[in-house]
Amino acid sequence: MRNYKREKVWNERYVFGNEQSDGIVRDMATKLGRSELFAVLLYNRGYRSAEDAERFLHFKEADFHDPYLLADMDKAVERVFLALGRGEKICIYGDYDVDGVTSVGMLYLYLESRGADVCMKIPKREGEGYGVSCAAVEALANDGVKLIITVDTGITAGAEVEYAKTLGVDFVITDHHECRSELPDACAVVNPHRPDCPYPFKELAGVGVVFKLVCACAMKICREQGRAVVEGVREACLTYADLTALGTIADVMPIIDENRLIVSIGLHRMEQSPRPGIKALIDVSSAKKTGEDNKKRKINSNFVGFGLAPRINAAGRISDASIAVRMLLASDEDEAYAYAEELCAINKRRQVEENRIAEQAYEMIDDIADIDKNPVIVLDSNEWQQGIIGIVASKITEKYGLPSILISFDGSVGLEESAFDDGKGSGRSIKGLNLVEALSHCEDLLVKYGGHELAAGLTVKRGNLDEFCHRINEYARAHLDDEAFKIKLDADCEVSMADVSVKLAKELQYLEPYGTGNATPLFIMRNVTVKRITTTRGGDHTRLLVEKDNITVSAMYFGKHATELGFEAGDTVDLLFNVDINDYKNVVSAQMIVRDARLAEEYTSKIIEEKKRYAEIRGGAQYRTAEDILPDRDDCARVYMLLRKEYRSGNSLTDTKKVLREINSTDEKRINYVKLKYIFEILNELRICEISEIDKDIYSFQVIFQANKTSIDKSAILKKLRSQCSDRK
Repeated sequence: MRNYKREKVWNERYVFGNEQSDGIVRDMATKLGRSELFAVLLYNRGYRSAEDAERFLHFKEADFHDPYLLADMDKAVERVFLALGRGEKICIYGDYDVDGVTSVGMLYLYLESRGADVCMKIPKREGEGYGVSCAAVEALANDGVKLIITVDTGITAGAEVEYAKTLGVDFVITDHHECRSELPDACAVVNPHRPDCPYPFKELAGVGVVFKLVCACAMKICREQGRAVVEGVREACLTYADLTALGTIADVMPIIDENRLIVSIGLHRMEQSPRPGIKALIDVSSAKKTGEDNKKRKINSNFVGFGLAPRINAAGRISDASIAVRMLLASDEDEAYAYAEELCAINKRRQVEENRIAEQAYEMIDDIADIDKNPVIVLDSNEWQQGIIGIVASKITEKYGLPSILISFDGSVGLEESAFDDGKGSGRSIKGLNLVEALSHCEDLLVKYGGHELAAGLTVKRGNLDEFCHRINEYARAHLDDEAFKIKLDADCEVSMADVSVKLAKELQYLEPYGTGNATPLFIMRNVTVKRITTTRGGDHTRLLVEKDNITVSAMYFGKHATELGFEAGDTVDLLFNVDINDYKNVVSAQMIVRDARLAEEYTSKIIEEKKRYAEIRGGAQYRTAEDILPDRDDCARVYMLLRKEYRSGNSLTDTKKVLREINSTDEKRINYVKLKYIFEILNELRICEISEIDKDIYSFQVIFQANKTSIDKSAILKKLRSQCSDRK
């Protein structure tokens, strides 16, 4: 497989030494009663005063924005209550991902609580595909539906809305995807991305928009009952924040502004008093059994995003998303557990299929001759399951650092291929290339498309595929520069080993919940000595023991085998890491969670300089005694004894780094790189050992045990080296 390794760039967001920013940080730290390091983290997140930081740290329901600031929210509420008053049949029409499933579940529960005649419709990915269709609208009309409320979909359903009018069916659209130039002519179109929408926070998930609709309805009821409207918002929070948080996290929305409030309240409810469906999924995904008296699990955004969301998503990808909705709606515990077990089984099937498609895709990428010229990877197959290709596209983009689009012409297997076959595609992008804008550049070649800046879906005819590949790569080449292909890792600041403490780890908890827009704090530490490297059981992760300034801390490098590190025990490294608490056998300590590591810049610079100096002296340049390059008998003896020990242990290969680490691990006089290279040459010349350099600084050696006794003074190499010393007496 070809190597597409991208350059990783560590960006240090805050550097101490600026009088103005340091003054702001000190002021916030003093007023908040926190450390200056904690204040730096707040500064990096955009807060410049203790008052603003306090609002971020201690939010409450009153901090929610007025839902009626969303354009058409008043019209949406009016049409919903009209349907409730008339007893009209209402259908909630949603998407099959977690955002859509939680949106459907929430609105269904709310309307049911208001006595509505309500049903739901989530199209199946296979056969029906994404979004509203005229066929579905007609079927719902025939079933007596008079109002369709879309959730997490519908913003491009202009034709379908017009068709519904001919059947006597109204639409209320709630969505959060990017809008086209012309909105559907529905009773209401509630979407914070509408150009004319004054809502101050644009980054709501689809379920967040539905939550605001529920809040608006609750506020209307409070006004009619003469109660404070904040009571309606509080009731909505207590009832539905868990579902809103689940969809918001799964859709990777920024955990800032009111999303932070929603997610915080929702996670607390999931942990303290989860609804039966969510409790069942938490237990099943954590391998717990019903009735076990286990310690309550800490529920955070990471657990939701990587533990719960994939299982809910799996239903919509390869089965039926309504299974997930029924789990969320379940009031009976046994029923909820049955659905949760079914979702986990579906997810296992999804994982198998995902791995199969990924392996095929990687092989196809290796066969693309001009991948370096075309920055967008476009792959297609007749055998890929449409529900899986989006996940695989994410893997490809992460692995190769390039935008990718996978297209499935599912249904063509065993049949003659036609230029008119529809291919359903799913794409992922990188920062710097808005995927929806790139697709709009190819609009005339597509049946339909939609999505977000970094993730989108599309449908394309087989006959247009080659031109589509050409056109989207043409657009990408015009809009991507070299910087876009670098992996930028944003660290908050550089810290010392003394900063890595349980106190800091506990202080960081005040910044939770973490997520997009409020990332887990990431730190840099330079020139750290690696004392020990051990691989965990199973070999998937590596545990490090690192030291600096006479302080030793343990570190975990998840997903990295020791052979993949690029450094060894004894090396000096720079680390990029999070700080966490390790609670092992009731002993609490701080530990690093390593995100990236590399040989220290100072360390590698020194090696480069030493190699350069060796080349100069080897070429005849003079040197001074202070450089300590000239070996004596004791130096040669120490290296020989080390090689003999290795050789007797069955080793006949070594390298300069390994020898230097072993030789200099004692309190004896140090040997530098240049001196060691000359010692190897002298030992080989005098036939004490047979030593040959088989690669850069890698040596094959054999100890000659029956060698005649000799003096290093007989070495011609040593004599020449002595003659090059400019100040030797």
